[in-house]
Amino acid sequence: MPLFALEGLSPTVHPDAFVAPTATLVGDVRVEEGASIWYNAVLRADLGPIVVRAGANVQDGSVLHGGDDPVTEIGEGATIGHLCVVHGAVIGARAVVGNGSTVQDGARIGEGAMVAAGSTVTPNSELPADRLMLGSAAKERGELTEQARWWVRTNPDFYRALARRHADGVTPA
Repeated sequence: MPLFALEGLSPTVHPDAFVAPTATLVGDVRVEEGASIWYNAVLRADLGPIVVRAGANVQDGSVLHGGDDPVTEIGEGATIGHLCVVHGAVIGARAVVGNGSTVQDGARIGEGAMVAAGSTVTPNSELPADRLMLGSAAKERGELTEQARWWVRTNPDFYRALARRHADGVTPA
């Protein structure tokens, strides 16, 4: 796993976290217990720190970049789907950012909320807890469906188990 110090600040990864061998972490990045950073994800903390809280997952090809806020934070058990960009934003505990979405500087996504796939969350937007946001520019669309609530609730454990499989079973072929 490529870890790079920048200006004296190095990534820290909890021993029980999973970082895929092709993920890249640069600078002031902290990955907590049970979190997972998947293949080809890039976490670049050169403008501000990035914290990936316990049990959160940053999926394949996503980019997290620290911004002007004090910290770019992915909350406990939160999911950043495949090919997302999160730039200088705060994602609440157990929130889901759907595949291919962009969350821009200063945005705040509430606990258990969902940003639908392909959405663009504009700077300084706020999404309350347990709500759905979608579109480009993304707008709040109401409460989560029961199916979406199930996904928000079960996704952290699914990705923890999947990360264990990869940590134990992935080898060069």
